[in-house]
Amino acid sequence: MKSILTKYRLFLGVFFFLSSIILYLFYTALKPSKTLPIYNPSDVNPELVDSTVQYISKYHTIADFSFVNQNGKTITQKDYEGKIYVADFFFTTCGSICPKMTTNLVEVQKAIFNNPKVMLLSHTVFPEVDNVSVLKSYAIKNGVDDSKWNLVTGDKKEIYTMARKSYLAVKMGKPSELYDMVHTENFVLVDAKRRVRGFYDGTKEEDIQKLIEDINFLSNE
Repeated sequence: MKSILTKYRLFLGVFFFLSSIILYLFYTALKPSKTLPIYNPSDVNPELVDSTVQYISKYHTIADFSFVNQNGKTITQKDYEGKIYVADFFFTTCGSICPKMTTNLVEVQKAIFNNPKVMLLSHTVFPEVDNVSVLKSYAIKNGVDDSKWNLVTGDKKEIYTMARKSYLAVKMGKPSELYDMVHTENFVLVDAKRRVRGFYDGTKEEDIQKLIEDINFLSNE
């Protein structure tokens, strides 16, 4: 038996080597490639979506917008044209989830800092309080880089409309108060074609890592 194994040792070695390569190639070919979904209003929790668009099941994109950032500059969709970006909703005096969300978005800023394809966009849900000077102070305090990250304020109705009709990410506040909003922990990933590609819990580190991975995936598509 030993002599037979010795005689065919080279043959067996080559056989097992080639078998390993073939199995690896089959595994690689059959393994599903990474994809990211494209979200439409009908795919999302109805609590986060305005009732007028909940029926939309395809071709949803982020609408045109115009807000003012922490430097008093008007920011529109043109500033994000062809960009991948992360959007969220916050307010500067929030003492619950906002500090953690901001800290985590700073980590995202670090991860995308040298990627010219990616930006960040944070909308205040309390524009009556968060004016330009307040946003500027908040930006400085938290290490916001003006070239990558806009903190924006503006007309509350317009912010409400963007939150619930475009980004599909904010709950409605008191029905008695027109355009009242309850911000959520959602970070929204938008691709270069203005499509929603993902929702992430801005308070969870594992979601932040997944967000960064998905940004890199979109960047290399």
